[in-house]
Amino acid sequence: MDSTNRRLMWHGMFLFLIGLMTGFAEQHFANVRMGLAAHLEGVMNGTFLIAVGAIWNEVRLPRTAKVVTYWTALYGTYANWLFTTFAAVFGTAALSPITGAGHAGQPWQESLVTAGFMSVGFVIVAFTVLALWGLRAKTV
Repeated sequence: MDSTNRRLMWHGMFLFLIGLMTGFAEQHFANVRMGLAAHLEGVMNGTFLIAVGAIWNEVRLPRTAKVVTYWTALYGTYANWLFTTFAAVFGTAALSPITGAGHAGQPWQESLVTAGFMSVGFVIVAFTVLALWGLRAKTV
């Protein structure tokens, strides 16, 4: 097994653990519902990284594209948990009309969380496109 596979799986298990720990802290966040979301983001993104690690050898991309794909997977998953946790701590409603209902953070907090969620959205889409390209039937 390629060491990149193992690193992705390690990060998946680590993020899964972070998600579990976040679950223990849920009741202490300014926005408890967003705390639950942060817990779930950690657990689900950890599981996602384990799955990515399991298929990594099947992703056929030029070296540079594969490196970018690896780092977008890590940034997207960790940042998703991190910015959701920030939203729970700050009590922001940025880009979260359901879990943020009735909450509002300071303007700089709302801006930080919005920028973070936007970056995660773009990066995860980029990762998905790259991974799909690398999983196409024709190999590089």
